[in-house]
Amino acid sequence: MRSFSRTAEGAATRQGLAVALATSAYGISFGALSVASGLDIWQTCVLSLLMFTGGSQFAFVGVIAAGGVAAAPAAIASATLLGVRNAAYAMRMAPLLEGGPWRRAAATQFTIDESVAVALAQDAPRARRVGFWVTGIGIWVGWNLSTFAGALLGDVLGDPRAYGLDAAAAAAFLALLWPRLRGRQPLAVATGAAIVAAALTPVLMPGIPVIAAAAVAVAVGLFDPRRPTVAPVGTAEEKGMP
Repeated sequence: MRSFSRTAEGAATRQGLAVALATSAYGISFGALSVASGLDIWQTCVLSLLMFTGGSQFAFVGVIAAGGVAAAPAAIASATLLGVRNAAYAMRMAPLLEGGPWRRAAATQFTIDESVAVALAQDAPRARRVGFWVTGIGIWVGWNLSTFAGALLGDVLGDPRAYGLDAAAAAAFLALLWPRLRGRQPLAVATGAAIVAAALTPVLMPGIPVIAAAAVAVAVGLFDPRRPTVAPVGTAEEKGMP
Protein backbone atom coordinates (compact mmCIF):
# COMPACT_ATOMS: atom_id res chain seq x y z
CA MET A 1 0.00 0.00 0.00
CA ARG A 2 2.81 2.41 0.82
CA SER A 3 4.51 1.55 -2.47
CA PHE A 4 1.27 2.27 -4.37
CA SER A 5 0.87 5.53 -2.50
CA ARG A 6 4.37 6.65 -3.45
CA THR A 7 3.76 5.64 -7.06
CA ALA A 8 0.46 7.52 -7.17
CA GLU A 9 2.02 10.61 -5.64
CA GLY A 10 4.92 10.46 -8.08
CA ALA A 11 2.51 10.22 -11.00
CA ALA A 12 0.55 13.19 -9.67
CA THR A 13 3.77 15.18 -9.35
CA ARG A 14 4.82 14.39 -12.91
CA GLN A 15 1.40 15.28 -14.27
CA GLY A 16 1.34 18.51 -12.30
CA LEU A 17 4.77 19.58 -13.53
CA ALA A 18 3.89 18.72 -17.14
CA VAL A 19 0.67 20.75 -16.99
CA ALA A 20 2.49 23.61 -15.25
CA LEU A 21 5.11 23.73 -17.99
CA ALA A 22 2.54 23.69 -20.79
CA THR A 23 0.30 26.29 -19.18
CA SER A 24 3.04 28.64 -17.99
CA ALA A 25 4.44 29.01 -21.48
CA TYR A 26 1.33 30.87 -22.63
CA GLY A 27 1.90 33.51 -19.97
CA ILE A 28 4.31 35.07 -22.47
CA SER A 29 1.29 35.93 -24.59
CA PHE A 30 -0.48 37.61 -21.69
CA GLY A 31 2.56 39.71 -20.83
CA ALA A 32 2.93 40.92 -24.41
CA LEU A 33 -0.78 41.61 -24.89
CA SER A 34 -1.07 43.42 -21.57
CA VAL A 35 1.73 45.85 -22.37
CA ALA A 36 0.35 46.34 -25.88
CA SER A 37 -3.02 47.20 -24.30
CA GLY A 38 -1.48 50.12 -22.41
CA LEU A 39 -0.54 48.63 -19.03
CA ASP A 40 2.94 49.09 -17.63
CA ILE A 41 5.25 46.15 -16.97
CA TRP A 42 4.69 46.39 -13.20
CA GLN A 43 0.91 46.56 -13.64
CA THR A 44 1.04 43.50 -15.87
CA CYS A 45 3.10 41.58 -13.31
CA VAL A 46 0.80 42.57 -10.44
CA LEU A 47 -2.18 41.20 -12.37
CA SER A 48 -0.48 37.82 -12.68
CA LEU A 49 0.70 37.84 -9.07
CA LEU A 50 -2.68 38.66 -7.53
CA MET A 51 -5.45 37.86 -10.01
CA PHE A 52 -3.76 34.69 -11.31
CA THR A 53 -6.50 33.25 -13.47
CA GLY A 54 -5.72 33.30 -17.16
CA GLY A 55 -9.23 33.76 -18.54
CA SER A 56 -9.95 36.70 -16.27
CA GLN A 57 -6.61 38.30 -17.03
CA PHE A 58 -7.06 38.07 -20.80
CA ALA A 59 -10.61 39.42 -20.48
CA PHE A 60 -9.37 42.34 -18.39
CA VAL A 61 -6.65 43.45 -20.81
CA GLY A 62 -8.95 42.82 -23.78
CA VAL A 63 -11.53 45.28 -22.48
CA ILE A 64 -8.82 47.80 -21.55
CA ALA A 65 -7.35 47.51 -25.06
CA ALA A 66 -10.76 48.25 -26.59
CA GLY A 67 -11.86 51.07 -24.30
CA GLY A 68 -8.81 52.41 -22.52
CA VAL A 69 -8.73 53.38 -18.84
CA ALA A 70 -12.36 54.54 -19.02
CA ALA A 71 -13.36 50.91 -19.57
CA ALA A 72 -11.77 49.79 -16.27
CA PRO A 73 -15.15 49.14 -14.54
CA ALA A 74 -16.29 46.95 -17.44
CA ALA A 75 -12.92 45.18 -17.43
CA ILE A 76 -13.22 44.45 -13.70
CA ALA A 77 -16.79 43.19 -14.16
CA SER A 78 -15.74 40.86 -17.00
CA ALA A 79 -12.81 39.48 -15.03
CA THR A 80 -15.00 38.92 -11.98
CA LEU A 81 -17.64 37.09 -14.01
CA LEU A 82 -15.05 34.71 -15.41
CA GLY A 83 -13.64 34.13 -11.93
CA VAL A 84 -16.97 32.73 -10.71
CA ARG A 85 -15.96 29.27 -11.90
CA ASN A 86 -13.09 29.25 -9.40
CA ALA A 87 -15.62 29.51 -6.57
CA ALA A 88 -17.25 26.32 -7.84
CA TYR A 89 -13.83 24.67 -7.95
CA ALA A 90 -13.19 25.73 -4.35
CA MET A 91 -16.39 24.06 -3.16
CA ARG A 92 -15.36 20.86 -4.93
CA MET A 93 -11.82 20.88 -3.54
CA ALA A 94 -12.59 21.90 0.06
CA PRO A 95 -13.40 18.35 1.27
CA LEU A 96 -10.24 16.99 -0.39
CA LEU A 97 -7.67 19.38 1.05
CA GLU A 98 -6.47 18.79 4.59
CA GLY A 99 -5.22 21.48 6.94
CA GLY A 100 -6.43 24.37 9.02
CA PRO A 101 -7.83 27.72 7.93
CA TRP A 102 -4.43 29.11 6.94
CA ARG A 103 -3.71 26.28 4.52
CA ARG A 104 -7.22 26.51 3.07
CA ALA A 105 -6.79 30.26 2.65
CA ALA A 106 -3.51 29.67 0.82
CA ALA A 107 -5.22 27.11 -1.40
CA THR A 108 -7.61 29.72 -2.77
CA GLN A 109 -4.78 31.39 -4.69
CA PHE A 110 -3.96 28.13 -6.47
CA THR A 111 -7.51 26.91 -7.13
CA ILE A 112 -7.57 27.19 -10.90
CA ASP A 113 -8.68 25.04 -13.83
CA GLU A 114 -5.41 23.15 -14.11
CA SER A 115 -4.78 22.39 -10.43
CA VAL A 116 -8.32 21.10 -9.96
CA ALA A 117 -8.11 19.00 -13.13
CA VAL A 118 -4.86 17.32 -12.07
CA ALA A 119 -6.14 16.75 -8.53
CA LEU A 120 -9.39 15.13 -9.63
CA ALA A 121 -7.54 12.97 -12.16
CA GLN A 122 -5.94 11.07 -9.25
CA ASP A 123 -7.54 8.19 -7.35
CA ALA A 124 -5.65 8.26 -4.02
CA PRO A 125 -6.57 11.08 -1.59
CA ARG A 126 -2.95 12.03 -0.89
CA ALA A 127 -2.12 11.96 -4.60
CA ARG A 128 -4.98 14.40 -5.20
CA ARG A 129 -3.52 16.82 -2.68
CA VAL A 130 -0.04 16.45 -4.16
CA GLY A 131 -1.38 17.04 -7.67
CA PHE A 132 -3.26 20.13 -6.56
CA TRP A 133 -0.34 21.82 -4.81
CA VAL A 134 2.33 20.87 -7.35
CA THR A 135 0.21 22.08 -10.26
CA GLY A 136 -1.03 25.24 -8.59
CA ILE A 137 2.32 26.40 -7.25
CA GLY A 138 4.16 25.31 -10.40
CA ILE A 139 1.85 27.30 -12.65
CA TRP A 140 1.93 30.34 -10.35
CA VAL A 141 5.72 30.48 -10.49
CA GLY A 142 5.95 29.71 -14.20
CA TRP A 143 3.07 31.99 -15.20
CA ASN A 144 4.56 34.97 -13.39
CA LEU A 145 8.02 34.40 -14.85
CA SER A 146 6.66 34.05 -18.38
CA THR A 147 4.40 37.08 -17.88
CA PHE A 148 7.44 39.17 -16.96
CA ALA A 149 9.33 37.83 -19.97
CA GLY A 150 6.44 38.57 -22.32
CA ALA A 151 6.02 42.08 -20.93
CA LEU A 152 9.73 42.80 -21.41
CA LEU A 153 10.14 41.30 -24.87
CA GLY A 154 6.74 42.25 -26.29
CA ASP A 155 6.67 42.29 -30.06
CA VAL A 156 10.14 40.73 -30.32
CA LEU A 157 8.54 37.32 -29.72
CA GLY A 158 5.87 37.73 -32.36
CA ASP A 159 2.54 35.92 -32.09
CA PRO A 160 2.82 33.14 -29.43
CA ARG A 161 0.24 31.13 -31.40
CA ALA A 162 2.88 30.65 -34.08
CA TYR A 163 4.76 28.45 -31.62
CA GLY A 164 1.68 26.46 -30.65
CA LEU A 165 1.68 27.81 -27.10
CA ASP A 166 -2.08 28.40 -27.19
CA ALA A 167 -2.66 24.69 -27.82
CA ALA A 168 -0.20 23.36 -25.24
CA ALA A 169 -2.52 23.75 -22.25
CA ALA A 170 -5.47 22.25 -24.13
CA ALA A 171 -3.34 19.24 -25.08
CA ALA A 172 -2.33 18.76 -21.46
CA PHE A 173 -5.99 18.82 -20.38
CA LEU A 174 -6.86 16.23 -23.02
CA ALA A 175 -4.07 13.96 -21.81
CA LEU A 176 -5.54 14.12 -18.28
CA LEU A 177 -9.10 13.56 -19.44
CA TRP A 178 -8.61 10.71 -21.90
CA PRO A 179 -7.80 7.89 -19.41
CA ARG A 180 -10.95 8.71 -17.40
CA LEU A 181 -13.37 8.33 -20.31
CA ARG A 182 -14.49 4.84 -19.36
CA GLY A 183 -18.14 3.94 -19.58
CA ARG A 184 -21.11 5.54 -21.25
CA GLN A 185 -21.78 8.28 -18.71
CA PRO A 186 -18.27 9.86 -18.75
CA LEU A 187 -18.29 9.72 -22.56
CA ALA A 188 -21.74 11.31 -22.70
CA VAL A 189 -20.70 14.10 -20.31
CA ALA A 190 -17.46 14.78 -22.19
CA THR A 191 -19.21 14.80 -25.57
CA GLY A 192 -22.02 17.06 -24.39
CA ALA A 193 -19.61 19.49 -22.71
CA ALA A 194 -17.41 19.61 -25.82
CA ILE A 195 -20.40 20.36 -28.06
CA VAL A 196 -21.64 23.14 -25.77
CA ALA A 197 -18.19 24.72 -25.47
CA ALA A 198 -17.52 24.53 -29.21
CA ALA A 199 -20.91 26.07 -30.03
CA LEU A 200 -20.56 28.95 -27.58
CA THR A 201 -16.88 29.82 -28.04
CA PRO A 202 -17.39 31.90 -31.23
CA VAL A 203 -20.18 34.01 -29.71
CA LEU A 204 -19.29 34.49 -26.03
CA MET A 205 -16.35 36.03 -24.22
CA PRO A 206 -13.51 33.69 -23.17
CA GLY A 207 -14.27 31.64 -20.05
CA ILE A 208 -18.05 31.69 -20.30
CA PRO A 209 -18.19 28.58 -22.54
CA VAL A 210 -16.23 26.72 -19.83
CA ILE A 211 -18.88 27.59 -17.25
CA ALA A 212 -21.66 26.53 -19.64
CA ALA A 213 -19.89 23.25 -20.40
CA ALA A 214 -19.55 22.53 -16.69
CA ALA A 215 -23.31 22.88 -16.40
CA VAL A 216 -23.61 19.78 -18.59
CA ALA A 217 -21.96 17.66 -15.91
CA VAL A 218 -24.17 19.20 -13.22
CA ALA A 219 -27.29 18.46 -15.26
CA VAL A 220 -26.26 14.86 -15.81
CA GLY A 221 -25.60 14.45 -12.09
CA LEU A 222 -28.98 15.90 -11.13
CA PHE A 223 -31.11 14.17 -13.71
CA ASP A 224 -29.29 10.90 -14.27
CA PRO A 225 -32.12 8.36 -14.75
CA ARG A 226 -29.86 5.51 -13.62
CA ARG A 227 -29.63 6.78 -10.05
CA PRO A 228 -31.21 4.25 -7.70
CA THR A 229 -34.19 5.39 -5.72
CA VAL A 230 -33.83 4.90 -1.99
CA ALA A 231 -36.73 3.09 -0.40
CA PRO A 232 -38.09 4.75 2.74
CA VAL A 233 -37.10 3.17 6.02
CA GLY A 234 -39.75 1.07 7.68
CA THR A 235 -41.74 -0.04 4.65
CA ALA A 236 -44.26 -2.83 4.87
CA GLU A 237 -41.94 -5.24 3.08
CA GLU A 238 -39.14 -4.66 5.63
CA LYS A 239 -41.57 -5.43 8.46
CA GLY A 240 -42.66 -8.70 6.84
CA MET A 241 -46.12 -7.42 6.00
CA PRO A 242 -47.76 -8.26 2.65
